[in-house]
Amino acid sequence: MPRISFEDLKAEFKRVLIKKGCDDAAADLSAQLMTETSCDGVYSHGVNRFARVVEYIDKGYIDVKAAPTKVDGMGAFERWNGNLGLGNVNAKLAMDRAIELARENGIGCVAMANTNHWLRGGSYGWQAAEAGCVGICWTNTQPNMPAWGARDRRIGNNPFIMAVPREGGHVVVDIAMAQFSYGQMDNKALRGEMLPVPGGYDEQGQLSCDPKEIAKTWRVLPIGYWKGSALSIVLDLVATVLSGGRSVANIGKMSSDEYSLSQMFIALDAKRIAGEGHLADTVNEVLDNLHGSVPVDPAQPVRYPGESSLAIRNANLANGIPVDDGVWAKIQSL
Repeated sequence: MPRISFEDLKAEFKRVLIKKGCDDAAADLSAQLMTETSCDGVYSHGVNRFARVVEYIDKGYIDVKAAPTKVDGMGAFERWNGNLGLGNVNAKLAMDRAIELARENGIGCVAMANTNHWLRGGSYGWQAAEAGCVGICWTNTQPNMPAWGARDRRIGNNPFIMAVPREGGHVVVDIAMAQFSYGQMDNKALRGEMLPVPGGYDEQGQLSCDPKEIAKTWRVLPIGYWKGSALSIVLDLVATVLSGGRSVANIGKMSSDEYSLSQMFIALDAKRIAGEGHLADTVNEVLDNLHGSVPVDPAQPVRYPGESSLAIRNANLANGIPVDDGVWAKIQSL
């Protein structure tokens, strides 16, 4: 498995995007976000997914020349149309706008319809935290998960992100409503690995840790069983109602592919609302208490959400980003 430098991986992403008709600025931003995602160890939503981004460009689901446009707004809330542009570029610009609104009002909210897969949702939580804001965002998806008690897939795994700013390492939760995202399972399957805990059902209706068997049924397991199922439904409803976009059900009616999604981006100016001193003291007090936990495995200390990303990022910046041989060959051939 080769290790590719940050600069070389970004350059390869950008080369292909420009070849597909993307302008330099958008290609550079999209490539930067995908490379950062890969550098932080989230390969499933970075380098391993790039070929599918290109496939969607070729199919016409992604318009590389499109830019998001404001549709409506009232106070600290705005509604935008993504115009089927690059999903990670649209999401970055939407969170930028939510942060601007938070600077003016204390809170800012952007609901975006008709956009594309944003790749790593955590990127936009980190973005808000870097600006000193609490960041909250989520997206709906194609119908890729059964509701609790059902066999057929009618709800989405609808990733949800929440971030809290902290000097020395932001606290960032980035979770799908499924026990494992499809990207995570693809990553495990690519390496021939099993899931650490059951992630869905096999063709015999039994809970399984085999990502390849779960992929055959599309019966992924909601987090918290019925609780994750309920959260998925509500997240879809809020994003759809406020953005004026498509629901999971309507996304599923268009195609077996995933595009024209509805997303939410919320920022709260935490530093101004709480005060820098109180914000820092409170967050550090909570995390110091957490770090005092007695671990089940002494070799695996208890970490806060997002803590391991910094170590992975620094290691990959120093040594290069590991890329599967087949994935790298595919990208170079595009």
